[in-house]
Amino acid sequence: MADPDKDSLPIPIPGHKSDSPSTDSEPVLTPEAGGTPPLGNSPPEHAIDHAVDTPTLGPTSSKSPRLSRNPSFSGSSSYHEDWDAFPPLDRMSMLDLLDNFALPQQLEKIQKGISAQTEKVRKSREALKNRSVMARERMVDEWRRRVPSAEEQLTIYRKRMRVSVEKLGSRWNDTKAITLREKISFICGVMNIFVSGYLIGAYPEMFHLWYTAQALYFLPIRFITYHRRGYHYFLADLCYFVNFLLLLSLWIFPGSKRLFTSVFCLAFGNNAVAIIMWRNSLVFHSFDKVTSLFIHIMPCVTLHCILHLIDSEVQRERFPAAWTVKTSPPGSPTAYANVISMLSWSTLPYAFWQLSYYFFITVRRRDKIAAGRPTSFTWLRKSYSKTWIGKVVLSLPSMLQEPAFMLIQYLYAVLTMLPCPLWFYSRWSSAGFLMAVFTWSVYNGSTYYIDVFGKRFQKELEDMKAEVTKWQHSTDGMSLQQSPVLAPQPGAEGSSTGGGAFDETASLILDDNASTDGGSSINAAITSTMLNATEQPGITTGADMDGGARDVARERKRGETDTASCVIDTADLGHSGGEGSR
Repeated sequence: MADPDKDSLPIPIPGHKSDSPSTDSEPVLTPEAGGTPPLGNSPPEHAIDHAVDTPTLGPTSSKSPRLSRNPSFSGSSSYHEDWDAFPPLDRMSMLDLLDNFALPQQLEKIQKGISAQTEKVRKSREALKNRSVMARERMVDEWRRRVPSAEEQLTIYRKRMRVSVEKLGSRWNDTKAITLREKISFICGVMNIFVSGYLIGAYPEMFHLWYTAQALYFLPIRFITYHRRGYHYFLADLCYFVNFLLLLSLWIFPGSKRLFTSVFCLAFGNNAVAIIMWRNSLVFHSFDKVTSLFIHIMPCVTLHCILHLIDSEVQRERFPAAWTVKTSPPGSPTAYANVISMLSWSTLPYAFWQLSYYFFITVRRRDKIAAGRPTSFTWLRKSYSKTWIGKVVLSLPSMLQEPAFMLIQYLYAVLTMLPCPLWFYSRWSSAGFLMAVFTWSVYNGSTYYIDVFGKRFQKELEDMKAEVTKWQHSTDGMSLQQSPVLAPQPGAEGSSTGGGAFDETASLILDDNASTDGGSSINAAITSTMLNATEQPGITTGADMDGGARDVARERKRGETDTASCVIDTADLGHSGGEGSR
């Protein structure tokens, strides 16, 4: 029989290593009652030999070492087989429990991060897809705008043709093209020449009244219109200053011999020659051109009447300064009608005007002039830039161009005033000089009427020809369903206003519901309508004056329907007719 003490399990004692394996169910046994615990690290032998079979649970010894989180207290194979990697319950610490509770939270956090990244990737993919779709749509729209369809091109050219035909019709037939103001200006310009000539021949002593009345009418209107158009810096030019001095000499200082001499030199010198230099023209229907010509030539005509046409007694009583200077013998203190005296006394007001113009306009308004506000200096620099004197001025540094311009302008004024003693004493020389500058202005006016109007009208016809030709080539490849009715509208031939032909052209060619086949129908409509317009009795194109109707009939017999040749022939016809009608 075996000894029960030897068959019993060994009692684990803290601090003592045993070779036998132990389990978690093994309780910690307490020593026998009445005994004293050992003081050493090794338990006595009788404590092991005389252990009881029934264990008693009790507190562990305080001298037991602190357990670690790793279950390294035993390497038994039964431990790994029963509990895997978990430590025993009495060996688990608070950190083990917290780790177990924090693991789901970490998994949830990781899952949320993965979900957020997935959503971000999805949104980025959708944004990229939307941008690509929008870019493709923009590219398609841009391509459609750059390459319009055949119908859009046809609509655009119809609109352009409508504008061209309406403009051409208004030039030929519309009586409102010449406004009421231009009619009044034309009448007043012709009557001004008639009344001025009548007063010069019949009542020269009253011509200064006629000049004053016109100055009080023209100059305020010029100030208002130029200020509205941004040309008010031109109002500070020398020609306006000369008119102001003449009014002072006529009504405020009639006895000032020096002022009268200065005004005469500046009027017959700088003002009169400016008609040639500034290209003043006698254009009756243009109020602006008539005003410019008045400002330059009427002071000279007024002084000519005062000096050479009125009676000596009336001159002595009404204009004592003119009578004194004219009748003073050479060498006397009042004999100012010589070259030295005239240049000297006319230089003083000229210098006053030049310095005032420089400081008040060129210096104080330099920013506005640089921004594009025109002055006489900028105009002359642009107009004479290709001449030798303009090239000399422009070759100088920018800071020296204005002083050089002022010096050249003064030398020009001195050259024009050198023959003034001859104009002062000789009646026929003065009249011949005035006739020459006035004829020059008439020549400029005729050039304006013939060349400017004719070229403008011809240019409009050429622009229309280019539009029609471009439209024809653009519609060569189009095949549309309908074609316009080419028959003329009833009642168009007998139109009293003369605008039926061009209304017919606009309705036939430019109808929004109409279409063409290769452009031939529209070309035929343009040809027949324009040629019919020249034969209508209500339209004045000058064809009846120069035999142009025969050319029109000959062209119609040929049956040419080509747009380019039609418009060229019409342009030649309209050009010759425009000169005759205007």
